Amino acid sequence: MSKVATRFAPSPTGALHIGGVRTALFNWLFSKNQKGTFHLRIEDTDKERSKDEHKKQIINSLKWLGIEHDGDEYIQSSKINDHIRVANELLKNGNAYKCYCSAEEIEEQKKRARQKKLPYIYNRKWRDADEKDAPKDIKPVIRFKSKIEGSTILKDLVQGDVEIENNTIEDFIILRNDGSPTYNLSATVDDHQMNMTHIIRGDDHKINTFKQMQIYEAMNWDLPKFAHIPLIHTMEGRKLSKRDNASTLDDYSKIGIMPDALRNYLLRLGWSYEDKEIFTLDESIKYFNIEGIGKSPSKLDMSRILSMNEYYIKNIDENDLFNQLTEYCKLYKSEIKSDKKDKIKKSLTFLKNKAKTLEDIFNNGQYIMEDEVKFNQDDIKLIDDKAKKVITDFATKFAAVDKISKEKLEPIVNDLIKSNDTNFKGVGQPLRIALTGSKFGPGIYDIIISLGKEEVTKRLTNKIIV
Repeated sequence: MSKVATRFAPSPTGALHIGGVRTALFNWLFSKNQKGTFHLRIEDTDKERSKDEHKKQIINSLKWLGIEHDGDEYIQSSKINDHIRVANELLKNGNAYKCYCSAEEIEEQKKRARQKKLPYIYNRKWRDADEKDAPKDIKPVIRFKSKIEGSTILKDLVQGDVEIENNTIEDFIILRNDGSPTYNLSATVDDHQMNMTHIIRGDDHKINTFKQMQIYEAMNWDLPKFAHIPLIHTMEGRKLSKRDNASTLDDYSKIGIMPDALRNYLLRLGWSYEDKEIFTLDESIKYFNIEGIGKSPSKLDMSRILSMNEYYIKNIDENDLFNQLTEYCKLYKSEIKSDKKDKIKKSLTFLKNKAKTLEDIFNNGQYIMEDEVKFNQDDIKLIDDKAKKVITDFATKFAAVDKISKEKLEPIVNDLIKSNDTNFKGVGQPLRIALTGSKFGPGIYDIIISLGKEEVTKRLTNKIIV
């Protein structure tokens, strides 16, 4: 058997969909597991809708996730002459024919099918007709001469044997009347010329596979192996579409989902290996196999993605986490100022507590990043006379502290609890509001230590709260 080669073939007519990302991941992992190659084919023959910006987004999204293709991108539009040549070969060897049906005739056939509540299948009017009878004012399309007897079995690597009656496959168009090739012709020719050994794609392509298998046979080409992955559904059980929220990689990166976490989630979305949940990149490549792909649709679960991301936030090296946070802030929030970076880095240990996303860490660290405290207007109302006294008393005692540590701060807080006849919340909440602008946030000791003596002193004497 020749060296394994797979491909991912998106159309640059929009942002890369999460279902497409998983398909690319499965192709890439299978190729790497088999010591083969993975290729990216840009199917850009829809000139009106194909955009270079979408092509760049597709390539960047895959790279963000760690998926890099071998060799240059294969640009489908540059191979159109090859597609047309094969169509003409099929015409010449009797496996295709010219169809002179007008648009009105086709529409009438479709109308009758709708009335009978039957799926539309072209009536093969010109399949065996004499071209001498062809109307002069109609430019023909070229249709593939599909089998009309017997059945075909697709030996699907995921779904098992799938059988279909040949007469249910219409004589599909391979060249439009403007001379442009259709998807099934172009994809088949490209896959053959790219020497693809395995076609791994969504199971909505199964009917296309049966059509493409007939083209392979008619051209006497070696047939690749096919694997059709069940589609991704919403939690409500609907097929996931581009209209759904969080359908592209950008939707995830914007809220601070990390690439390793999303890749791990997508790997487990419809694939399993024993009872293992967390996979490093190397483990993903080592263990991935087609046998582990399930036959049923998977449901995209945002809560599970967040849980996976939280696991990675808590367990990856903090230097790596800081680098990812820095890049995230630069892209989607505001760049962390150079004089704040060291404080943020040292504070990651507690800023990442309960954080499910990089955005959560960014929000938790806002009090460090901002030079001026931005007070929550509802929370500042909690600073009554008793709270002001707590703040003033703490500021006085804090001034005598030389090196800040939890051990130095705890006695001060305990004294204030007693002298103000209150509890820990009665001391911690006013101080947290004074120092961060909100009653919510990290522990009060962590806040004080992270800000440093000079900044704490400045904030505790803010006229707004004292």
